[in-house]
Amino acid sequence: MSLLTQWVILIIFAFLPPLIYVVWIRNTERFNRQNWGSIVVCFLWGATIAALAAIILEGILDIPLSLSIENDNILYVITAVGLAPVVEEFTKPLALRLRSVKKGIKEYEDGLIYGAVAGLGFSATENLIYGVSFFSEGLFIFLILMLIRSFSGCLLHASATALTGYGYGKMLMKHTSFLRIIPYFFLAILVHGFYNFLVTFDMPGMLTGLILSFAFVVITITFVRKTIKRLDVQTQS
Repeated sequence: MSLLTQWVILIIFAFLPPLIYVVWIRNTERFNRQNWGSIVVCFLWGATIAALAAIILEGILDIPLSLSIENDNILYVITAVGLAPVVEEFTKPLALRLRSVKKGIKEYEDGLIYGAVAGLGFSATENLIYGVSFFSEGLFIFLILMLIRSFSGCLLHASATALTGYGYGKMLMKHTSFLRIIPYFFLAILVHGFYNFLVTFDMPGMLTGLILSFAFVVITITFVRKTIKRLDVQTQS
């Protein structure tokens, strides 16, 4: 297989599932759906600025941790469960502060939608980064691992960042203090961290953790979509 063919396959598997989810999330809203321009801007922020900022911040913050923690397993757990969720759930929802996106937040459910879209953009780039290493394991392993990430990883990022987006939307709609977002931000970190905990620990084996992580993202994305539907109907009544 040529290098060009590998990159075509990699890009398709990295970006196509998140883009399909974007359409799915956006169309969950029946009334006053978001325009595609602001949706694309939000997705691109997650895939570029948010992803790059997260890589840089995690790299910087990892330095003192790696110097103070000698055990590699403990360091990995702290980074995956603690550091990564905080940094990533900070960079992703900043997309909602972009002028074109912010103008589109006119109803409570809109923050959920844009937060999810930013998370999906981030997950696309994360898929791309992980996919490069997956290819070294062979095409079959690559396809299996990318399918797993396309489901669990993508929906996790969408669900978690949607929560912060909801808090930001409520702040805009009610013209309240920026502090209103903080509980939703910490909830997003908790959701993200718990998912990473499930996929990091053996309980008692990797398959168990994988099954539990799948169940968890199904619950969270279902909650997000049901909330969007409920708020969408309420705003029309």
